[in-house]
Amino acid sequence: MRAKPIRTRTRRQLTIRAALAALTAFLTAAAVVLATQSPASALTVSGTPSPVTGNATHFDGLGQPYGGCGMPQSNLETQNFIALNVFNTPGDYSAHTRPVPASQSSIMGMWDNGLNCDRWVKVSIGDYCTGTNDGAQNEPFCRNGSWVSDNLNGATLDMIVADSCADSNAWCRDDPYHIDLNTNSLGNFVLGGSPVGSALLNKWNNRQVTWQFEQAPNYTGDINIGFLQGAQVWWPAISVSHLPNGVHGIQYLQNGTWTSATMDSDMGQAYIIGATAAGGSQFQIKLTDSSDQPLFGGRIYTFSLPSSCGSQCSAPYTQVTYTTSAGTGPSASPSTSSSASSSPSPSPSSSPSSSPSSSPSASPSQSSGSGAKCSVTSSVTSSWGSGYQLAFTVTDSGTSAISNWAVKFGLTGSQTIASSWNATVTQSGQNVSATSVSYNGSLSPGGNTSWGMVINGSNQPLTGLSCTAH
Repeated sequence: MRAKPIRTRTRRQLTIRAALAALTAFLTAAAVVLATQSPASALTVSGTPSPVTGNATHFDGLGQPYGGCGMPQSNLETQNFIALNVFNTPGDYSAHTRPVPASQSSIMGMWDNGLNCDRWVKVSIGDYCTGTNDGAQNEPFCRNGSWVSDNLNGATLDMIVADSCADSNAWCRDDPYHIDLNTNSLGNFVLGGSPVGSALLNKWNNRQVTWQFEQAPNYTGDINIGFLQGAQVWWPAISVSHLPNGVHGIQYLQNGTWTSATMDSDMGQAYIIGATAAGGSQFQIKLTDSSDQPLFGGRIYTFSLPSSCGSQCSAPYTQVTYTTSAGTGPSASPSTSSSASSSPSPSPSSSPSSSPSSSPSASPSQSSGSGAKCSVTSSVTSSWGSGYQLAFTVTDSGTSAISNWAVKFGLTGSQTIASSWNATVTQSGQNVSATSVSYNGSLSPGGNTSWGMVINGSNQPLTGLSCTAH
């Protein structure tokens, strides 16, 4: 039998094949980058009828005193928790308004303006990336490598939604189903009946996960209710937790009428309620779950502002006891603050004795160089006998984007800060400083963000109001 000749490739053939391979690789990478820069298409943010797959990162824990949902980490029903993306803006890493207004509903991420807070998800570990998977802007995921399965695929864990991700990286903007996991939870994933321990953390590289919303597993008991820091009869801010299927709204009874409560910004478990009589300390509420159904058939929860709070609650979270009674389901008009079809309030509600807002104060622009500048304005949005509420707007007034900002001002009397939101605020005597938080520090030229505080004491003009950009 005649032997078959051995086929060899000439240098030219090898060169052509190499060129074609390089061109194919380039076009593939370009297609991925272009895909991340394409206009966002609206997500179905209310649920996951089928499991979805995305990149997974991990983070050390919730901010202080609250995570994005309005609960302190120590008061969560589990330490296995995740953050969901606030925005769905492929290729757009600029700052956007929170909560997302109805006019921009197409950029809504799975966070859904907080409406998916305290919902449970079943998370399953997927493929590992052998290349670079760093979430860089305008770069494909797992570039210069591939997704491969390994012995950790299929490990699962039940987790709750407790935080939000609005960072300006590809994970939080380009990947609609990205989730951020609490680092300490990685060792709790179970495979073959046993926890994986340190194996996941040692081989992570922001691997893929598959996840889906679920009812709270093995649910027993009833909900938890607690007052937030600064809560008082004129600002009764509460947070609810240990929910069987999340929360889409709270109604409170006042003067015989059920009224929809206002969500505190987009912190989906925190709401500003009202007393059964204006200015009172007795409360009745009922909840609507994430399927827009009355929780436990419209069960009514009755409770009081704890005596331990005194004139206002000083602890980040003060849990209360309550009694329950049967209800017939919510009868209030739909909430005006908890979905993309409305404009949620980013601050506490005004007191019944609020006065007209004062003329706003404004600061000169300051910068740390390189064209980065910011300015800040303030205004009194409400006041009452023992305190008042301030709203601030920080604007990028320079020619380049800023990554964080800091505001300083002075008080003219013995006022003290009762509570604040959307900023990290510290007070030393009459001097007050506020810095941006993780989700509102990045601003584009002309962009702005809002934050606020409640102050105990008489309403006096601020001194030395200034803003510094970095």
